[in-house]
Amino acid sequence: MTTKKKKETVPTVEPEEELLAKPIVDLSGWQLPSEIDYDTLSENISGAIIRVHSGAQAKKENVATHLNGLDKSFATHIQEFQKRGIPVAVYAYIAAGSIKEMEKEAESFYKASSKYKPTFYWLDVEEKTMNDMNAGVEAFRAKLESLGAQNIGIYIGTYFMEEHSISTEKFTAVWIPTYGYNDGYYNAAPNTEQPYDLHQYTSEGKLEGFPHNLDLNQLSPVQDKKETYKKLFSTPN
Repeated sequence: MTTKKKKETVPTVEPEEELLAKPIVDLSGWQLPSEIDYDTLSENISGAIIRVHSGAQAKKENVATHLNGLDKSFATHIQEFQKRGIPVAVYAYIAAGSIKEMEKEAESFYKASSKYKPTFYWLDVEEKTMNDMNAGVEAFRAKLESLGAQNIGIYIGTYFMEEHSISTEKFTAVWIPTYGYNDGYYNAAPNTEQPYDLHQYTSEGKLEGFPHNLDLNQLSPVQDKKETYKKLFSTPN
């Protein structure tokens, strides 16, 4: 009598787990649409965050930015990813020199972005452009909120945040850059007590679908990744 050999069961990765393991890219006009294979790149990411406004520092037009500060490729990036089912958030680089300018740029950012129904509006805060940067950042955030933006987050380095006393209290999400060796791979979680949702871990990332380096991000490993992903990449009602 022969006994049937038991069929081995191969562990399978749930589709949801596979999605959460994929990186999130942030792109601007410096990543030219003509160089992107959107089909292939979309297969390798779980979400995209697209620059819409480059800030008041845009004194002259360049390949990535119009004179009015709007990114030249944001609409193409957003539409190409959304067509392929990739959830898209947007960001603005914060560089205004006064409260009035902050509010004006927030209006421009919202006007350009809102029709695409982004999942999140991010403020990219990296440089001091006015004496009280916290007041300026809050003016930008508050104006966005008053215009109808529901989900507003801040991208900020922990050193800059502490040095300039930038409060994250009124933001609904925090995105932190720390690169470790910056070798294109994830090295370690940020060494901070600041709660965060998203971690930019390299500016030297490589993904199929684009021939140059990319900024790569991952969901915080100290939070529930499923809940964080839903929070950051679900389209508001």
